[in-house]
Amino acid sequence: MYDTSKYSVIMSLYAKEKPEYLSPAIDSMLNQTIKPDEIVIVEDGPLTDELYKVLDLYKKDYPDVIRTVRCEVNIGLGLALNCGINECKNEIVARMDTDDIAKPDRCEKQLMMFNQDSELSIVGAFVEEFFDDPSKVVSVRAVPLTHEEIYEFAKRRSAFNHPVVMYRKSKVLENGGYSNLRRNQDVDLFGRMLFNGCKARNVGESLLYFRSNDDLAKRRKSWQNTISYIDTIKRFHKMGYSSMVDYLIIAIAQTGMFLMPVKLQHFIYKNFLRKQGSEI
Repeated sequence: MYDTSKYSVIMSLYAKEKPEYLSPAIDSMLNQTIKPDEIVIVEDGPLTDELYKVLDLYKKDYPDVIRTVRCEVNIGLGLALNCGINECKNEIVARMDTDDIAKPDRCEKQLMMFNQDSELSIVGAFVEEFFDDPSKVVSVRAVPLTHEEIYEFAKRRSAFNHPVVMYRKSKVLENGGYSNLRRNQDVDLFGRMLFNGCKARNVGESLLYFRSNDDLAKRRKSWQNTISYIDTIKRFHKMGYSSMVDYLIIAIAQTGMFLMPVKLQHFIYKNFLRKQGSEI
């Protein structure tokens, strides 16, 4: 039986990220109602002087909590997270991005689920998306709640919001960790975990403010992202998880989303794939 009273936080940082976003992200985890035992930050390749200054300040102020793991070159999010997970000393690990803001009771509510069901391997939640000001939420990404709903949903779409996921280290490692993919590493990992019998749930409320911007829209629009997602569902089909119908639907939908004008793509995301801020 693993100890659910302690948990680690894993973050990955690379040179193009903004130091002014990093501090609020770290602070939001330090200020959790149930505080983390450690925060492991992976330096994915050489960073800028500004980012190093922020890290050095936190390591000085929180020497018993903040730890860094250095990768000599940029290896990408998935492999960087694998390096960090291996360094985590706790079984329960909370994912966190370096530009988002966790709500104060995020980890408490996720740990509560682990305490209620010892068979859980993954616990996620909704996220509220914002551009510049987290008090001005523009949309909510809701995800399925029960294991059964998650299992079916993940055959086609991401059933979790990666930056707010909490999982069991041993189960991630048992399933091979993150693959060496530049896109959709989380979809690939969680699909494999679900197919191999890992149990999951999502908290039915938003526990994190997710920073959305033009760069995110460009990544969604990229052909690289489109092919990566289609290939991920294709792998699911080959291993017996997704059906041929699932694969064909995703191949057609993803290609269509790539080909359509940006304004139309944004309209679909806004009106069909997200809840609006006014509905919160």
